[in-house]
Amino acid sequence: MTLLAENLTQSRGSRLLFEHVSFSIKPGETMLLTGPNGSGKTTLLRTLAGYMHPISGTVGLGGGGAAGSALVEKCHFVGHLNALKPQFTVQENLSFWVQFFGPTAYAGRVVTALNRLNLVDIADIPAGYLSAGQKRRLGLARLLLAPRPIWLLDEPTAALDASSAAAIETLISEHTDGGGLAVVATHLPLNIPRLRELRLGLPEMG
Repeated sequence: MTLLAENLTQSRGSRLLFEHVSFSIKPGETMLLTGPNGSGKTTLLRTLAGYMHPISGTVGLGGGGAAGSALVEKCHFVGHLNALKPQFTVQENLSFWVQFFGPTAYAGRVVTALNRLNLVDIADIPAGYLSAGQKRRLGLARLLLAPRPIWLLDEPTAALDASSAAAIETLISEHTDGGGLAVVATHLPLNIPRLRELRLGLPEMG
């Protein structure tokens, strides 16, 4: 399954962010989105996830996939906000996501996620009391609750220390090694194999 973007143009209000952006990402690949703040990295991720409609252009799947709602169901989108319920404990947040993802997820993966993201010792603490790095790890833990081939990640290593960032790099590498693909917006370097880069940012008009 290949993620295809063709001639995407997108704006924020009256300001053009990017235009005529085209690419394809194959299973096993990671695309790194880079560019200055305000260049449209988050907007492009949200467009790929189906949360925003482009001004022009299309997003779809090659190799037997489909666009629209079918594409949304094949994506994990983790934005720069962690989408946590602050009154729920760490484990309750993960259990909520299991219910949200439905039949493709199961409760047994909660234990795996707690262990892989080093959350076991804080599993009973409400999310509202966590540090920024702990919240980020919890937000990313839902990637492990339901298998989806496309990961769309916005600044996944923000607020993480070196060891936690390395753990996220390992998760992404394992995902692509298993035939998944990833699009990652970041201003930080990532140590991930088969990494491609797409730099956004329209030239300034003089």
